Amino acid sequence: MTIEWTRAPYELLLPLWRQWLAEDTQQTGHWPLLDRWLKRQVPQLKLHTPGRSVRGKNNPPGISIQLAISAAMFAAMRYLQLAALLEHSYRAQSPAFDAVGWDSTWSPADTHHIPPAALWYWIALRSTPDASAPEVLRDAVARKAWFLRMQPLFTASPDSQDAALMLWHGLRPGWASLLQARAQASEWSTRDLEQFIALQNQAPPLWLRPQGNMAVSELAQLLRDEGVAVRLDHDGLCALGGTGIVQTTPYKNGWVEIQDRASQAIAASVAASPGDKVWDACAGAGGKSLAIAARMNNKGMLLATDLHSYKLEELKRRAKRAGVYNIRTFEWQGREALRLPAEAARQQGFDWVLVDAPCTSAGTWRRNPDARWRFHAADTAELLDLQKTILDSASQAVRRGGQLVYATCSWQVSENEAQVAGFLTAHPDFTLQSSTLVGAPEWDADTMFVAVLKRCA
Repeated sequence: MTIEWTRAPYELLLPLWRQWLAEDTQQTGHWPLLDRWLKRQVPQLKLHTPGRSVRGKNNPPGISIQLAISAAMFAAMRYLQLAALLEHSYRAQSPAFDAVGWDSTWSPADTHHIPPAALWYWIALRSTPDASAPEVLRDAVARKAWFLRMQPLFTASPDSQDAALMLWHGLRPGWASLLQARAQASEWSTRDLEQFIALQNQAPPLWLRPQGNMAVSELAQLLRDEGVAVRLDHDGLCALGGTGIVQTTPYKNGWVEIQDRASQAIAASVAASPGDKVWDACAGAGGKSLAIAARMNNKGMLLATDLHSYKLEELKRRAKRAGVYNIRTFEWQGREALRLPAEAARQQGFDWVLVDAPCTSAGTWRRNPDARWRFHAADTAELLDLQKTILDSASQAVRRGGQLVYATCSWQVSENEAQVAGFLTAHPDFTLQSSTLVGAPEWDADTMFVAVLKRCA
């Protein structure tokens, strides 16, 4: 579902943007997580016509103005750097620019120096060339002319690694080498890479997973009966609008879970059987734990651990709703070997261990575009050390002949193939069974990595 956010009124967007800028009190470009911030701010907006909807050719009936405003804020995050460059060139009245040089000095904090009305008009023009301008923007005609003059300079090159074209698609030119490494590792064609880059400008649909033994087609019909617009896609199910999933009977009864298709693929790589002993080492709120447990039919044991207890509490609630009773939870810091539960100790380790490691989350930028501006080499280096530590610690709990699954929600080679290669060098008693990137560009989903390793018997 594509929401025409440009129908959201500027009289609501401009004050909201000023509130967003105010969150960065030190003007460093460090804002809170946008999705969480919007959940607090958008419901409080005073609409001139309560309950009015945004209607357009791409919008189903009933799309609220609040959703359009949220979509607008996400669009602003996607094109933040592009808008800054357009503003800079417009003020200088110079169409010439060095995209790589610009990127090396640009910071999200620079957004503070762009008048909100001007920034929003650049964002609107990038999304819809015939978009209207804020009434307070007196030079809108000149700005639109400038945009039309600049656009060919961004899009003229057919090379997806061209710095200007990357800016046009909301990606920093400095990431070109990282994307090229990914393309080589995954043996992407030029078209695959172009598709991946283009998808970064679009939010993926809300993917759903049937919980229990219910067929996908049956679940789809139940959701349609309650007003949810759903689509079946190669045995996958996604929601496109209408009634909210959490309001439906299938959700309340635990028959369906919200889980991205790529995440479902990671859970499916843990091919546990009823009676197995499984450890989800970095379980979070338990989406993958529940998917794995669904195939175990409440037989055997699934241990779910995480650094944060509040996430495990959410997992307990979700497991109860889904009728899953073979999950045990407790906190684990990740920096030491796990003390094996009695069930696993009797067989000297788990049959399956899943390490869904903390990562840069680059593969979720489509859903969380603001995260791309928090993506830095220093943070990546710190995460690489943490991933290695957790993987080393967790691997000690795999029994002889058991399997270790390593996953991230990142497309970076350094966090994935390179991390696995380093682990195998240090642990010759493990062998690689499979390694793949799942999700975009092959599917309209997040992008994640998963590798399955087996410990020698």
